[in-house]
Amino acid sequence: MSRQIHIGGLTLGGGAPVRVQSMTNTDTMDTQATVEQTLRMVEAGCELVRITAPDARAAENLGRIKEELLRRGCEVPIVADIHFNPKAAEVAATLVEKVRVNPGNYTDRNTGKLEFTEQEYNDELKRIGERMASLIDICKRHHTAMRIGTNHGSLSERIMSRYGNTPEGMAQSAIEFAEVCRQQDFHDLVFSMKASNVKVMVDSTRLFVSKMHALGMDYPIHLGVTEAGDGMQGRLKSAAGIGALLLDGIGDTIRVSLTEDPEREMPIAYDILQAVGARITQPEYIACPSCGRTQYDIQTALREIKEKTKHLVGVKIGVMGCIVNGPGEMVDADYGYVGSGRGKITLYKGKEVVKRDIDQKDAVDELVTFIERDLKASVQEILKA
Repeated sequence: MSRQIHIGGLTLGGGAPVRVQSMTNTDTMDTQATVEQTLRMVEAGCELVRITAPDARAAENLGRIKEELLRRGCEVPIVADIHFNPKAAEVAATLVEKVRVNPGNYTDRNTGKLEFTEQEYNDELKRIGERMASLIDICKRHHTAMRIGTNHGSLSERIMSRYGNTPEGMAQSAIEFAEVCRQQDFHDLVFSMKASNVKVMVDSTRLFVSKMHALGMDYPIHLGVTEAGDGMQGRLKSAAGIGALLLDGIGDTIRVSLTEDPEREMPIAYDILQAVGARITQPEYIACPSCGRTQYDIQTALREIKEKTKHLVGVKIGVMGCIVNGPGEMVDADYGYVGSGRGKITLYKGKEVVKRDIDQKDAVDELVTFIERDLKASVQEILKA
């Protein structure tokens, strides 16, 4: 388990729920447009909002954006996205709850140099610590968190000279920044290994976490497949990469990066979290694809059950075609709806039959009524105890 840090009033890591975040795509200098988009994102479930700050002027405007959000009752933590401009990072760190910097283009000098001696490599690393000192000091004084975000394809010449554009290079770049922060006793850190290639993203994150733990570090991890695209491709790439790592027990916050309006990312993020059991925000349905043994309209039944039980967060309902596979394969379900003959349904609670051979036209309503009564009875039992 990672250590827990605070980003404003939001806890991250250390057993806190996996947090969902996204990034605005408005002009940061357009305060009103950025505020309105942020409010839409928060309404959709976004818990951290990242806003680009390419220069000091944009960083200063983050303060005005923050003020307007607070005036409108929105306390969502803001993350300033910094790449090339240390001054912008320092300004932003006094105004918002978190800054994100990319090691590959933040402090490493890129001069066209292709080879480094051991002494030159170590001298550059020492200079990174000196350049980071001012930002770290500001973050300490203002209780501002920092994300060290390594991106595939934007590694520094120094790292490239030794490791190439590889997961090893990505992980090592982040580890060096972790050491710099640790040497300066700053620990409000989050790390990420981002790539548009799912395998690179997964491999580099696993490698970084392994290296981090070997050094006695336990910082929270941000997950995301960057530049995943849009539509089904973007969703599948995000689910594959983020889901694989969450199943490893890695990940404290996620972003699904889609080439769409950012508020469209949140439902996908919560679906991924639900699918891997990392965060339960809706009912879960176990439904078979059906076969020739199914003697009722299972597709219509599933749609109707989902519509009528969508308020039952955390409840697992099995919708199965027949008695052959039904009870066994819905073993994890709290309740079951199983075909038992032509147009006939049997209802279950766990593995126990509740009622047999109900006519299909009445079965969905009977299932919903039974579940709601059973849940109410369970609550009453808990209150009595």
